[in-house]
Amino acid sequence: MSENFKTIRELADEFKVSKQAVRKRLTDEFRANYVETVDRNGVETLVVTVTGYMLLKQHFSSDKDSEKVGSNVGGNTGNVDTTSDSKQTTDDSYVFKILEQQLAVKDKQIENKDSQISQMQNLLDQQQRLALQDKKLLEEYKAEIKELKSLNIPKQGSEKDDSIPKENSAENRVKNPQKKKWWHFGRRM
Repeated sequence: MSENFKTIRELADEFKVSKQAVRKRLTDEFRANYVETVDRNGVETLVVTVTGYMLLKQHFSSDKDSEKVGSNVGGNTGNVDTTSDSKQTTDDSYVFKILEQQLAVKDKQIENKDSQISQMQNLLDQQQRLALQDKKLLEEYKAEIKELKSLNIPKQGSEKDDSIPKENSAENRVKNPQKKKWWHFGRRM
C-alpha cells in the first residue's frame, strides 16, 4: 500500500500484535478522524492515515516500552544510542505530517459547519417570511369574518322578518302532525 495509508493487517504486522488488537483501538471517534475506506482491486479496504498510524504506533510502542523497562532494570550498559538523532528527524517529519492532516481535518469540519450555518440561516429566513404571510392572512380572514358577521346581524331598530316560520305555531302543528312510532304504542303521553 502507499506510505501514507496502512491497512489493519500491515499495522498488526508492524506492531507485532493481532489484527483484533488493532481493531480494538479503532473506536468510532478514531474511525471518524483517522480511518478511510479505499477501493482496492474492487474491494473496499479500511486504511489508517498517517496521523492515526502515529497514534497507534505511540499506543503499541508504549505497551512494549513498559515491558522493556521491566526487563532492562539491571542492564544499563551506558552505551549512547547513535540512532536517536535519525529517529528524532523522522519523528519530526511524522509530527509535521500529523499536524498537517489534523489541520486538513479541522478545515473540512469548519467548512461543514459553515455550510450548516448558512443552511440554518436560509431556513430561519424562510420561516420568518412564512410567519409574516400567515399573520397577514390571519388578519385578512378576521376582517372578512367581521364583514360577514355585520351583514348577518339584523339592526336593532328594525322589525323581525315574519317570513321565517315558527316551529311551535298552530299552523305548523296542523300541517305537520307528528307520526307516532310503534314502540311508543303502549305509552301514554
